[in-house]
Amino acid sequence: MNRLYKFCTALFATVFFFVSLTACLKDGNHTIGLPTPYTIGGIPSDNSATMNPEIEDPNASISDLLFEQEAGDENMFIYRFFMDGILHPETHEWLNLYGTGHADQNVWVSLDGSPKGILVENHYGDDSRSLDIVFLVDNSVSMGDESDALADAIIDWSRRLSYAVKDVKFGCIGYSENGRVNGGLDLTDQIGLDTFLNYGTGTVRTQHFGGDNGSVLNNHANYYGSSSGPCGMMALRFADEYLSFRSGAERVYINFTDSPNQPGEHDDWSVEYLNPDNGYWTSQQGKVHTVFSGGEIPMVEAPWLMSEYTGGTVLYASPSFSGVSLNDLPETAIIQFTNSIAFTVPVSMKDGISHGMMVTVLTPDDAVRAERFFVIKFE
Repeated sequence: MNRLYKFCTALFATVFFFVSLTACLKDGNHTIGLPTPYTIGGIPSDNSATMNPEIEDPNASISDLLFEQEAGDENMFIYRFFMDGILHPETHEWLNLYGTGHADQNVWVSLDGSPKGILVENHYGDDSRSLDIVFLVDNSVSMGDESDALADAIIDWSRRLSYAVKDVKFGCIGYSENGRVNGGLDLTDQIGLDTFLNYGTGTVRTQHFGGDNGSVLNNHANYYGSSSGPCGMMALRFADEYLSFRSGAERVYINFTDSPNQPGEHDDWSVEYLNPDNGYWTSQQGKVHTVFSGGEIPMVEAPWLMSEYTGGTVLYASPSFSGVSLNDLPETAIIQFTNSIAFTVPVSMKDGISHGMMVTVLTPDDAVRAERFFVIKFE
């Protein structure tokens, strides 16, 4: 009797298991819908994630990221990064990004070679970002023909951006053919920028120090040293050291020049200072867009490498600055097309050690292909 009871009990348990298992199978495949580990804030668990696909011949770019660590529980915390919109290279439309579990998934994240379950949120018409934008302007003699058109374009673009973003500040650094910082405006509102750029005409527009902090910047510039010629990197480093950037605001630089970058004997004013392999410049310090109007000239250092190294873009203009619009800069549109991507990380990884994160974007039709590797630390 005991044996019969045990046999019937085992048989019932086996039948119940297989019936339950069959009920958990997903339609159209053989994936078993077993319970997944807990997660936080609706972020998919890592065991539901797939590895980043391999891509060839990337045709789109992933900009520098803004990172945030958020509280979770005693075991896990949330790591979130904000990524500028991805532009389709053929249709010139902004992509909707889809993460783990979506039928049209087109973005993947791996951490130290392991796939992460990611929650993606596409932000449209979101004017809640804080931006600190600094214009680096080559005001050497060769820029004279375009200086007025350039200043007018900056004023017009900054007004447009001020309407779109509630929290944006503008600054400006001028640099000359003798390799010195010769003008500057600390971060201020659009009216302050307008006043600064309407000081005189031509290259004089950026050859002075304005605003409440103008005399302080002038004093710093007097002791900052000089390079061997126009040096956008010198202007960038000066801005990074002396402008009043706001905590939590995204930093964006736009460098206008018709000359090579000429650091002279200053290695820390070389474009290679921004090379991510060297680890000197962080994504939190900002990305650089380049507007270059020099045509084909011998390069001491190509100024557009400042953009390539920081995830910015390059616009090529004529010597008269005609045929180019600052509205073509990603900042004009990414205010409305920003992507938030979140995943969970074990608390044990708050070890201060460098970890590798790969972000891959690949549309199902293979039309948009992008990937970028980041080195991050969890503090």
